[in-house]
Amino acid sequence: MNESEIAQHRFGYGPRLGEAAYSRPRRALLDQLTRYNPRPATLQSRPSSEDAIAGYFAFRQLVREGRDNPAGKKVAQEARRKRSDEYITSVQVRAQIAIDSRAPVAERLVHFWANHFSVSVAKRRLMLFAAPHEAEAIRPHVMGRFSDMLKAAVLHPAMLIYLDQFNSLGPNSQAMQNRIQRGRAQGGEQINENLAREVLELHSLGVGGGYSQADIIELAKALTGWTVPSARAQRRVERQPNGAIFATSRHEPGARRVLGRNYAEGGASQALSILDDLAKHPSTARFVATKLARHFTQDTPDPKLIARLEQAFMRSGGDLPTVYRALINAPESWEQTPRKFRQPWEWLIAVHRGTGTAIKNPRAFSRLLVNLGQRPWGPISPAGFDDKAASWAGSEAVMRRVNIANALARRAPSLDVVELAEQWFPESLSQTSRLAIGRAESPQQGLTLLLASPEMLRR
Repeated sequence: MNESEIAQHRFGYGPRLGEAAYSRPRRALLDQLTRYNPRPATLQSRPSSEDAIAGYFAFRQLVREGRDNPAGKKVAQEARRKRSDEYITSVQVRAQIAIDSRAPVAERLVHFWANHFSVSVAKRRLMLFAAPHEAEAIRPHVMGRFSDMLKAAVLHPAMLIYLDQFNSLGPNSQAMQNRIQRGRAQGGEQINENLAREVLELHSLGVGGGYSQADIIELAKALTGWTVPSARAQRRVERQPNGAIFATSRHEPGARRVLGRNYAEGGASQALSILDDLAKHPSTARFVATKLARHFTQDTPDPKLIARLEQAFMRSGGDLPTVYRALINAPESWEQTPRKFRQPWEWLIAVHRGTGTAIKNPRAFSRLLVNLGQRPWGPISPAGFDDKAASWAGSEAVMRRVNIANALARRAPSLDVVELAEQWFPESLSQTSRLAIGRAESPQQGLTLLLASPEMLRR
């Protein structure tokens, strides 16, 4: 691969149909960081997290009313259909932004961070929340500081619901004492540790990052009170800019000690202070550097590249554009041999960009990703989708791509496939692929061969 191919395929989503090679590849990528638009026009009319919260509780009410009422069941079924339609539209909007983007490396970073701070529609209650989480907690902070993104993503209503934090009560909170007095609790109930554990294990320090079970418990206590608006949580609440609320009555009172540091009682600010310190921790720098290096270069990243990114993170206080510039400027990022196997989302976006194919059937587009094992915002665990070839390069998975490539080739506009292949891979197209495409019996077969070629599957 030459440097223009590396810039377009390894860092971006491949060239758009007719797009010229980059004359100054590294400069082109750096320029894209400054051209990033956190709120494209197509997102400005999309539902917010507040809309999702209202829809969520309204849907729950419809389901309750419809349990023993035939007419109510029909209304609830219609609500489920509308919820599904809304999700499909969100997938289409997300994909179209990436397909049309003139700053594809920035969109790659959006999707990287959305996966890092994963919320999953595998929990059906998240169907309306995943898109607002990406739009409100990820996109505004992609070119900012990691600490701001960490707080926004972790304390967003989507994450609070996904990891059941919105139900967590401090054992000694006023709300728990009220429950005990009313006979609705016995006392001694445990707080929910899900969010605290994932913050330490998946979002900041990483496994082996130096935290203990005691740190998880203390962070879980600090997080109590962070919840979402509801009919039961209206008094003594502090509304947060991201649509969440902090309910003082649900918060576990007292000072906290996390990773050897003390945090005074401070209501909502207690968790914010802890998250700020986690964002600056050396283990976080190492964890984030490793994930970025793995995502953009190879499954086992070069230790020198990890060290460069880690140092950039620590020197800048977690300024993400500084880390991205270190990634782009690092010699290890420009190894000519493609090492990464494209995930289904990356591959499908690259196909649409490169062929100029519009998404005419959003539901069918979403179904393709489901068939490929990467339902948008749909990983099976809070760890997000795996970033290694072993999860995507099995023989059965590759055969699915071949079949889908054939189906997409049938619907693609009329193209000179030989010319297209040379545009996409001017120096890296192998003689084997070139001969196969040139000898294809039809343009459709030639395009299928190109879309399923080793060059297209790896970046």
